[in-house]
Amino acid sequence: MLCTESAPVLSPQLLLAAYRKGYFPMADDDGAVHWHCPDPRAVFPLETIRPNIRLQRFLRKAGFELRVDTAFKEVMESCATLHGESWISPAMVDAYTRLHRAGHAHSVETWQNGNLIGGIYGVAISAAFFGESMFSLKPNASKAAFFRLAEHLRQQRFLLFDTQYINDHTESLGAIEIPRKEFLRSLSFAVSAPASF
Repeated sequence: MLCTESAPVLSPQLLLAAYRKGYFPMADDDGAVHWHCPDPRAVFPLETIRPNIRLQRFLRKAGFELRVDTAFKEVMESCATLHGESWISPAMVDAYTRLHRAGHAHSVETWQNGNLIGGIYGVAISAAFFGESMFSLKPNASKAAFFRLAEHLRQQRFLLFDTQYINDHTESLGAIEIPRKEFLRSLSFAVSAPASF
């Protein structure tokens, strides 16, 4: 659901204010950025999302190295270029990279033999994490980063893991849809809770 016609120039302060109210930006084919606040909203229930036994076995043998916040911009650029038509504009890459430098945007990365092969990035405000996008150059590389992120959020006592719109991939990872009113109630509680990434 599109909530406004267009977004002004993005800044870390504007992004944080928008996320606190349940809005997030997406660019259209021409690069114009619009605010979204879907109803229903897709979330990952942190208490239940874990890799299945088959994936656990694969990840133990894969030789992946998981890192946090060592290649934020590269993860975001890979998400923007590997999915064909992208809602991630160059202006958004710049804005989120500035948000990362300010300590509010984060990436979990999957590396193998010194190469970045997968990752996920998003925004953290108190006990709320807003997942933005993920990419994979090898089988299960993005899943490895995703489940590492979910475990980290549980360890840090996060209360909300937002994934915005549901799709086949996020649903396969455990995403569910909830009414926007319910999401906004959970969001209000999470952004006031004492937690940090």
